[in-house]
Amino acid sequence: MIKKWLYIFLFITHYLISQVSETTLNASWQFKQKGTDKYYNAIVPGTVHTDLLNNKLIKDPFYSDNEKGVQWIENEDWEYIGTFNFDYITLENKHIELNFEGIDTYAKIYLNNQLILDCNNMFRSWNVDVKQYLRLGPNTLRIEFESAVKKGKAEATKLPYTLPDGEKVFTRKAQYQYGWDWGPRLVTCGIYKPIKLICWNEVKILSVNSIIKNLNDSIADIAFVVETKSDTSISGRLNINTYHGEINIAKLQYNNNYILKLKEGINVDTFHCSIRNPELWNSNGLGDAHLYGYDINLKYNNKTINYKNTIGLKTVELVRQKDSIGESFYFKLNGKPVFMKGANYIPQDNFVSRTTARDYKKMIQLAKDAHMNMLRVWGGGVYADDEFYKECDRNGILVWQDFMFACAMYPGDSAFVENVKQEVTEQVKRLRNHPCIALWCGNNEIDEGWHNWGWQKQYHYSKKDSAKIWNDYLNLFHKVIPNVVTKLCPPLEGAGGGIYHPSSPMIGWGHKESLQQGDSHYWGVWWGNEPFEIYNKKVGRFMSEYGFQGMPDYNTFKTFCDSTELNLNSKTVKAHQKHPTGYQTIQTYMERDYKIPSEFRKYIYVSQLLQRDGMKIAIEAHHRTKPYSMGTLYWQLNDCWPVTSWSAIDYTNKPKALYFETKKLFNDISISVNEEKNEYRVFIVSDKMNDVKGILNVSIKNMKGHVLYTNSSELTVAANESKIYFKINKSDIELFAKNEIYLSAEFTDSKGKVITKNIYCFVKPKALQLQAPEITINFSKEKNCLLVSSKTFAKDVFLFCDNNNIQFSDNYFDMEPNQTIEIKTNLGMGLYKQIQYISLYDINH
Repeated sequence: MIKKWLYIFLFITHYLISQVSETTLNASWQFKQKGTDKYYNAIVPGTVHTDLLNNKLIKDPFYSDNEKGVQWIENEDWEYIGTFNFDYITLENKHIELNFEGIDTYAKIYLNNQLILDCNNMFRSWNVDVKQYLRLGPNTLRIEFESAVKKGKAEATKLPYTLPDGEKVFTRKAQYQYGWDWGPRLVTCGIYKPIKLICWNEVKILSVNSIIKNLNDSIADIAFVVETKSDTSISGRLNINTYHGEINIAKLQYNNNYILKLKEGINVDTFHCSIRNPELWNSNGLGDAHLYGYDINLKYNNKTINYKNTIGLKTVELVRQKDSIGESFYFKLNGKPVFMKGANYIPQDNFVSRTTARDYKKMIQLAKDAHMNMLRVWGGGVYADDEFYKECDRNGILVWQDFMFACAMYPGDSAFVENVKQEVTEQVKRLRNHPCIALWCGNNEIDEGWHNWGWQKQYHYSKKDSAKIWNDYLNLFHKVIPNVVTKLCPPLEGAGGGIYHPSSPMIGWGHKESLQQGDSHYWGVWWGNEPFEIYNKKVGRFMSEYGFQGMPDYNTFKTFCDSTELNLNSKTVKAHQKHPTGYQTIQTYMERDYKIPSEFRKYIYVSQLLQRDGMKIAIEAHHRTKPYSMGTLYWQLNDCWPVTSWSAIDYTNKPKALYFETKKLFNDISISVNEEKNEYRVFIVSDKMNDVKGILNVSIKNMKGHVLYTNSSELTVAANESKIYFKINKSDIELFAKNEIYLSAEFTDSKGKVITKNIYCFVKPKALQLQAPEITINFSKEKNCLLVSSKTFAKDVFLFCDNNNIQFSDNYFDMEPNQTIEIKTNLGMGLYKQIQYISLYDINH
């Protein structure tokens, strides 16, 4: 019996230590402020701010104006202690590593009082073999965090000149933590991603790069570049299986075996496989985002190591060709020019560890529902979590990926550059296999800033200093970073993953060339105080930034603001506006177009209409000029805390009027009406890759819905094209009182089903002579939706409820008389009578 049990124990031990295993370290954590004695419970992943908040040592920084009361935290050093147990079987592994996926930012890490790591980059992971320091039973990790603010200021003193934007540029850390014109200053630290325990013996797979070598309708040839680490010379077999669909969901498509000979150290081997009749990965609106799972098995000495991932079969190309105007800037996906529709994405929380996989899924679903096909991950935040990119893969959302540099000049010493090189290497390796990746961009607005923002004069740079700073910039963004990108994902060999753009944009919005070549950030509206109508003239080749602020939902205000402070003059409402002239700018634009409401809820409502109006003019102008302009990414999709900002979706995930409008503007087929000198032109813009037949109905009606003019025509909307399909002379409109009429343009199929629709008013909202709408709201149990109708023309109907979790499929919509609109909602039949509404009539009267 003793021999039998010994045999079983040895067999189990051999089985356990023969595999590569990766688990999240199970530790119990405490933290304290350096220089104090008392420890408090900590949650990992997390941050020092969230741990202080959980222990009720600080007030919620997001509530009221509490942000200013927690600024002391950034100047302190902090210590975290984690304890965990190790057993005999685990210690039998030849290699035991700890992988710290996210340490923010300056930290010394000790295991059982032995220094094992000295970290200095939030954007890198840190891996160390710790077997020699481990012991049976309890083990202790101690992490000592040094203030990034103090560290950055100390680094700044080493230069003979001042770099723009203070101490933050010396730290490889999320720049937005230091405050932005939409975000608070909350410079935190902590273990913000999991710590992984990795055990392996003889061999482990470090990375796999899947490179598409050839792709056509009949076959996809793929090279898998497998990077392994071996502690001895080994012969084995490598087997590649591919699946249509995610791993283990669909049947086996292909498999092959390769003889593999590994030497001690790092090995890089390339293996090939082909997939017949491949189904392509398409962006949202162009087809399904097909994914293939693949499974790599490395077998040696009766042992097996597995690696699983997914691949999307696509090609993407950034086309930059000289033309009579300047130079094009557009993307081809699978050989076809695609107009990019989307927004700029920032971190979803100031404390990124609080953002869950569910949060990423919800945000990407909102983007997909709004017919977006591209998001730009902005360079002042963080490289997004793996779950973000997986959701983009699944939903056909292309990603313009900035590296994490924004709006400042950065040091160029060898230590800083090497740190960045390691960061970029790791992030490119992590993200390159995601089919969603379309472009790598060096930074946000630095080239523009250097040439247009007056830094040389502001900081009194000598010619020598200017030359040094600019040469450091060129070295980092025109040499070091693109060299890494090209090496790790060769642009000519596969899915275009190596496309690199040094800076977004390359030319500032004050120069006419910015609208003739490259991508453009146009801020004449808002920063330049220009009217919304200027968007019709200021159209670039690819609009990668532009925007206007709108206030968050009233219920969102209630999450951070006491009821007594729900007004524009309260300290809390002012504290949650980070632009120095934000509310003043909103007021200025509002006075141009709207009557100013005195009630706070109605003021919020109008501010959202104002934001929507500006962005509608811009997006329609960009879209209808295709193929001159081939992309529109507005600023910004989301928020990192509850704030008045440029976002379309506020911090509590409540969509603003802008979001609902983009669901219409970004539709595969859309209608826009543009006022020209002597006429109104009706455009139909199609992003479909096939022609569509239908009927265009254009009518002019009064507020009671009486038809004053109508025209109907059968037509074919050309594929992937913008075209004028109807014109109305201004003289015909002058026959009517323009403040008492509206134009309705809709494109239907042969059976009368509406494909797309637009309602156009001929005067400013404040001049409209609206009639009381008499809106009725009912619930259809059969259709499981709201049925909303009005006896007269109702403009900008906003449905709301005091329950902050209520969702509507559409909102801030126009209603024609005696027509019923179906609105999906999560509010059941028994509660729908709680719904209230506001329309523009309530503002104008």
